Amino acid sequence: MALLSAFLFGAATPASKYLLDSLPPFQLAGLLYLGAALAVAPAALKSGGFALPPKRDHKNQLRLLGAVFFGGLFAPVVLLIGLQNAGAASVSLWLNLELAATAVLGVFIFKDHLSAKGWFGVAAALIASVLLVLGPDSAAGLAGLIPGILVALACISWGLDNHFTALIDSITPSQSTFWKGLAAGMVNLTIGMIFAPANGNFELNYVLFALIVGALSYGTSIVLYIHSAQSLGATRAQVLFACAPIFGVLLSVIMLNESLTIIHFFSAVLFIVGVGFLIIEDHNHLHHHDSMDHNHLHSHNDGHHDHFHPDSKPSDKHRHAHSHYSISHRHVHWPDLHHSHEHTSKEE
Repeated sequence: MALLSAFLFGAATPASKYLLDSLPPFQLAGLLYLGAALAVAPAALKSGGFALPPKRDHKNQLRLLGAVFFGGLFAPVVLLIGLQNAGAASVSLWLNLELAATAVLGVFIFKDHLSAKGWFGVAAALIASVLLVLGPDSAAGLAGLIPGILVALACISWGLDNHFTALIDSITPSQSTFWKGLAAGMVNLTIGMIFAPANGNFELNYVLFALIVGALSYGTSIVLYIHSAQSLGATRAQVLFACAPIFGVLLSVIMLNESLTIIHFFSAVLFIVGVGFLIIEDHNHLHHHDSMDHNHLHSHNDGHHDHFHPDSKPSDKHRHAHSHYSISHRHVHWPDLHHSHEHTSKEE
């Protein structure tokens, strides 16, 4: 499922490049995310319906709002504007910056920590991005640089979206994805129809194709990734999902007849190395948890949820209100609902 998820997500870039000949960026972004909302709707219903954070839960409301704005409204539009003026193969590789951006934002904003391995991975991703700007699109001068900047902005925005979504604990990932797709899709589509009217090729077949691409690449792929992370573990699932840009490059060659240069190959190798170092980052140190009460999706095999359910397995995902006692322990962890703490320079 993780490889299928990667393939569907990777296909979004060449498919979007094809659709941009007929649909302007705002309309296309809106349709893609509306398609995603339709695709995750059954999963959202299964996990408790189309719930929103409670009225008094201002923290989760702001987190969801941040995810909608950065991940649903801003990122897809700037990505598609950049994609208009760059090859789909280059953009597919540039999208590896999302993982690097997520890691760096985690350090400077969300109390995360990166070891030397993690910073090496970030540096490799940045060098690969610069090579792509100076390589295939260098003949275009400044016009070749702008798409790279726009894609980088999209990756930074999706990095913020990743952190906001990970911190939402009052609704499930499928529910937050549904609301992000529905809200952002409707807003971007409305903005596009008002301020950037579609050209003469705005036909029903292109609209349906955009909805299908969104449903598969941004909806179904997310659902499949969540299921694969639950069955394979987050690290293995992330390793397989990291193949998405490679699928994007291959499909760009097959679908759009794009040609690859030696720079593409060098950049791909650097991105693979960089992503690899970021994925194997194993942040591990003694840390403390204060007692707390909350309600979120969890399993009982993560070292933090040790309450007992006689009718379920430890690996089963479920949600309910529960309490945590104060504890200090040491294990590999990432910033999430239970790990958002300061780090000293001595901690690895």
